[in-house]
Amino acid sequence: MFEGQVVDIEKARRARLAALAVFFVNGFGFANWIVRIPTVQEKLDLGEGSLGLALLALAVGALVTMVVSGGLVHKLGSRPVVGVAGLVFGLSLVLPALAPSLPLLVLALLVTGAWHGALDVSMNAHAVAVENAYRRPIMSSFHASFSLGGLAGATSGGLLSAWGVGLASHLGGVAVLSALAFAVASRVLLPASADRGGDDAGAAFVRPNRALAGLGFIAFCVLLGEGAMADWSAVYLGGTLGTGPGLAAAGYAVFSLTMAAGRLCGDRLAKRATPGQLIRAGAALAAAGLGLSLAVGDPIFALVGFACAGAGFSVIFPNVLSAAGRDGEMPAGAAIAAVSTAGYFGFLVGPSAIGFVAELTGLGAALYIVVGLSAIVALMAGTLGRAPGDEPAQRMDDVARDVAPRAG
Repeated sequence: MFEGQVVDIEKARRARLAALAVFFVNGFGFANWIVRIPTVQEKLDLGEGSLGLALLALAVGALVTMVVSGGLVHKLGSRPVVGVAGLVFGLSLVLPALAPSLPLLVLALLVTGAWHGALDVSMNAHAVAVENAYRRPIMSSFHASFSLGGLAGATSGGLLSAWGVGLASHLGGVAVLSALAFAVASRVLLPASADRGGDDAGAAFVRPNRALAGLGFIAFCVLLGEGAMADWSAVYLGGTLGTGPGLAAAGYAVFSLTMAAGRLCGDRLAKRATPGQLIRAGAALAAAGLGLSLAVGDPIFALVGFACAGAGFSVIFPNVLSAAGRDGEMPAGAAIAAVSTAGYFGFLVGPSAIGFVAELTGLGAALYIVVGLSAIVALMAGTLGRAPGDEPAQRMDDVARDVAPRAG
């Protein structure tokens, strides 16, 4: 299951701590930008549609570099890509605060998104290398660290916003601190040789089979929901429900807190239930909690809804990746890459689509897209494990018989 070079355990432990720091700082920096989206919107007097266009630039930049970064990681190893991408992404966090107009905001977010996409691919690739060195599953801990970073960033960013700290000063300070942290952490990561490829690139791009298409659709739905919570929770609380900036920032903080808690408990839960049961329960919790909170339209109920979404989403994506890795027709790495691409596409472009819909219907109504997709995931989840006695390691040929017809 675990491949790669044999690495001294002490080096592996230090590299794990460094990788945890990279994930944490990534979440921290990204969350600080998220909680200041309403400030940028107010500063430039943007409607939901214009803001959605700007956020689409963030998505486009990330998607482009995600494709390129996979090849760079294979050629150079993940460590140098993490070092450069982390440093430049950290510094780029100040660019949206300096943009004086919508066109320059679009350009700033294009740059920031590009380096964030490169960092996302390379840090996950390095996490795999560290996991291989450990010879046991530890991937959930990295994603929990990202969530904790998001919680810390949303909390601190919300406080700074509530205290009236200027946009440029806030994001400028976060940019410097993040860049320094990435630079220090990257020096302790495993050497580039730990996951640098050979002369053959292997299966860099694969055409998903029907089973992977179904799993990719689930990943798309769930990460679209995560992206929507990241980009629109503060706007919904502050703009639609009329709360102050501090409480508006609490929306993503609560989402990040329950997301982190779910990921920290994910391995323990997986010992007691099949992947299908966990995905069904998580999707149902997200759909019911968020749907009820949107129907009530109260700030406190909204926070409860965001908490339900975070807890529900937390267990879904890791289990989808686990199922993809058991595909009998494709190498595990290629299968996981195919499903991850579909998921991150939803995470990056979904929020922009919600912005365009919100321009026509209002943000509260547009967020029902997340509710509907979560309900669909709950209905599809039975394909990953049908009964309490099912083995969690259900083979993908069983999944294929059910997922593919429903996904099509």
